[in-house]
Amino acid sequence: MSRLSSKLNDRLQSGSKSLVAYIVAGDPEPGITVGLMHELVRNGVDVIELGVPFSDPEAEGPVIQLAHERALAHQVSLADCLDMVRAFRADDQETPIVLMGYLNPIEAMGYRAFTERAAAAGVDGTIIVNLPPEEAGEFTGLMEQADIETVYLLAPTTTNERAEMVCQASRGFVYYVSLKGTTGASTLDLGDVSEKIARFRQYTQMPLMVGFGVKDAETARSVAAIADGAVVGSAIVSLMEKHREDPQTLNREVGRFVAGLRSALG
Repeated sequence: MSRLSSKLNDRLQSGSKSLVAYIVAGDPEPGITVGLMHELVRNGVDVIELGVPFSDPEAEGPVIQLAHERALAHQVSLADCLDMVRAFRADDQETPIVLMGYLNPIEAMGYRAFTERAAAAGVDGTIIVNLPPEEAGEFTGLMEQADIETVYLLAPTTTNERAEMVCQASRGFVYYVSLKGTTGASTLDLGDVSEKIARFRQYTQMPLMVGFGVKDAETARSVAAIADGAVVGSAIVSLMEKHREDPQTLNREVGRFVAGLRSALG
């Protein structure tokens, strides 16, 4: 069992909820990322989603789009992201890391080259926003050989038939995108999220995680009552933007914020 499945299953078995934190590699500058990853773990994050900078991150709202732009201004590449994972692994062999991004940089590197380099660096999973499972046969096969888990997305508009297929294809966890829009776009409709999670549970025994709308401890606590954990991105990245000129303050404030999320999730 991979680090990702093991960590999330341990949370399930203990009756507690998982906290997944998203940051963009190289934002606000490359030297901050690895240290911030350790800060996230020290404050209770279970899984790190490391965003791979891309010029057209179509699922992202303005907060995360700007983070991609800041990273790209430093010419942070997919190869650089893998180097950051490798550096993180020098001191942390336990925390799962999921690369989240878009297929284009992986295609440029090549599926096999990416698989080999990701496995060697210590990547545990991928979330490729613009690669649906129907078109991921070759990629998924290589990932499975390398014991890297491919996580797929469910949306509020996902039909039952497609939800079953997505749940069968996903590994590690299933990611429920709770909003009809981009990251950070709106507020959660908890009643609708509850209905959707209950419906999707019939198709999988894997953890169901909710993202794209968890902004603070209150919404994290509400999501924890419904799902198996929360994915938080825009709220963290917004704090990073606010304190981007002072790395020490950035680490402290992000650490404080995720500690509050961890406490709310139980």
